[in-house]
Amino acid sequence: MLLTGLTVFLGVTLLLAKLPRRTMLKALKHEVAVDITVSAITLAIHWGSYEGIMAATIAGLLMSMATSAMKKLVGHIDGDMYYPGVICLKI
Repeated sequence: MLLTGLTVFLGVTLLLAKLPRRTMLKALKHEVAVDITVSAITLAIHWGSYEGIMAATIAGLLMSMATSAMKKLVGHIDGDMYYPGVICLKI
């Protein structure tokens, strides 16, 4: 279950990493919405078995921790204003 959850988390994280930088920073402004969306989609996909539900739950929890950490690390965009985190990105 843990390995399956990690695999799902890595897949979603790689998809987010491939987004254009500005789009990723705008998505980080709404980190709770991203967390809920990822959790709901992974739960819907893996519905039907205990292992699937647990893998989706683990992926959702890891994604929640990752989006919070990314927002603190690289910041977010609100409208046209960039609020940098610890690392200031060139956008």
